[in-house]
Amino acid sequence: MKTYDVYGLGSAIVDTEIEVTDADLNALEIEKGLMTLVDENRQSELINNLHDHLTLSKRACGGSAANSIIAVSQFGGKSCMACKVANDDNGRFYLQDLIDNGVDYSGSAQLESGITGKCLVMITSDAERTMNTFLGIAEQISPSDIDTAAIANSNYIYIEGYLVTSDSGRAAAIKAHQVARDSGTKVAISLSDPGLVAHFKDGLNEIIGSGVDLLFCNRQEALSWCGTDDLDIAIKTMQHSAEQFVITLGAEGAIVFDGDRDYQVKAQPVTAIDTNGAGDMFAGAYLYAINAGSTAMEAARFANRAASAVVRKYGPRLESPDYDDLKTG
Repeated sequence: MKTYDVYGLGSAIVDTEIEVTDADLNALEIEKGLMTLVDENRQSELINNLHDHLTLSKRACGGSAANSIIAVSQFGGKSCMACKVANDDNGRFYLQDLIDNGVDYSGSAQLESGITGKCLVMITSDAERTMNTFLGIAEQISPSDIDTAAIANSNYIYIEGYLVTSDSGRAAAIKAHQVARDSGTKVAISLSDPGLVAHFKDGLNEIIGSGVDLLFCNRQEALSWCGTDDLDIAIKTMQHSAEQFVITLGAEGAIVFDGDRDYQVKAQPVTAIDTNGAGDMFAGAYLYAINAGSTAMEAARFANRAASAVVRKYGPRLESPDYDDLKTG
């Protein structure tokens, strides 16, 4: 028995989520529906312009991988997160929030000077999420922040694609992949965002290398990754990158390839108010389920239910009783 079900690797970001309008996004020249990296000055400008919206905001430790790893833990799995935060209020908040959610963490023994990463998550009335992220010290996550023993003692590592945007983050992901291979730990990765696939495809190829055990992406990411506008072609092409994979399709559910054949798993009808974290919740629920012995099809059905639940509320997490209800429902 290994110590952890999943060891996560990603950018440690404190999320602040607010409601905005399309007019707000247009006025501030923000591209809707994507994650855009910004510097601290630009993020401060956005916050100053949207200060009247912040009364509705909630702060939580985040980053794509962290959201998924917290879901694994909240469903009852055992997880650990590699992260890099600074010795500031947000950094201390971030680590405590992980602890409060049952997640162990690895990284620098001593918090460093700097600024912890921050993400402004803007939600419009159509439930679309738009993110502007200042990575701060998270951009400096490196191979030295990887706990090789924890990776060896995990069933899976889960790598978020966002790490490709920094040289040291990409190096950390490549090292984690190699350590996992050497120790018999399975490797899962998320392509994370269509913009990453479009602009950092070579770096993602470096991280994926000769292939991974499990790959998560949405329809747009899959099509871009495979260089096609035909989903059937993408399904065949992706088999060269991953032993198994999941393509999420929003309201249409998901396509799952289990190593032998592909299936379409229908989503539950739901009125979404906030899609932020839907993909992260899907990945976390899926990873929990396969570690608990579910088949790929069973895991996808469970993950669809979890994602459907999280889009009915604001934020990327559920309330504690909701996790138990999903397991028994």
